[in-house]
Amino acid sequence: MARAAYKRILLKLSGEALMGERQYGIDPAMLDLIARQIMDVLNLRVQAAVVVGGGNIFRGTEASQHGMERATADYAGMLATIINALALQNALEKAGVTVRTQSAINVQAVAEPYIRRRAIRHLEKGRVVLFAAGTGNPYMTTDTAAALRAIEIGAEVLLMAKNKVDGVYEADPRQVPGARRFQTLGYIEAINRRLEVMDSTALSLCMENALPIIVFDLSAPGSIVRAVQGEKIGTLVGSQESILAAV
Repeated sequence: MARAAYKRILLKLSGEALMGERQYGIDPAMLDLIARQIMDVLNLRVQAAVVVGGGNIFRGTEASQHGMERATADYAGMLATIINALALQNALEKAGVTVRTQSAINVQAVAEPYIRRRAIRHLEKGRVVLFAAGTGNPYMTTDTAAALRAIEIGAEVLLMAKNKVDGVYEADPRQVPGARRFQTLGYIEAINRRLEVMDSTALSLCMENALPIIVFDLSAPGSIVRAVQGEKIGTLVGSQESILAAV
């Protein structure tokens, strides 16, 4: 097996990525696929943390648009991410991986509280750390949580796993046939062109801390491992230096 390009990574899984071929909820086959790939990443002696979204169960922004108070809707969305984290935890444990789930809101019966130094210690011991409940604050997306946690734990790259989206395009390829997919993309260009990499707060955090982002399709065979090995898949979003280093 080829060597890894990174020593510590943070993987962001959207809630939609956990649906697999379903229209709602969690696809056990997709969980098993993700768990096997994460185990392969660990076998490369890479430390791995994961932030999970909750859009497959509940979307706070959509609920607020239908009259639910925004902060309440966002807290409900955080609970959805905890459900997803527990499901992924179970799949990883079945695959033989040691896991710790940390939550940004207090649910001590099922998860540890988020403590940065404890999370880093778990990673150093070869455990996978799942970060649930976003940042613990309403009005903040799980993309922002992923960027924040990646920076806090000293991850070298943020892997953005999408559901059947193989990178960042200049326009929605489903609406604009022939839309170009970027192989590399600078932070400023992504912000100025309002490309759907992640929300602007998360992207600004990555830019300020020079954290490269790889946006790729989770359903592509071996995509997580290939990204960790430095294979050119999806779209690399980063500084000029990180883009030149990857070329």
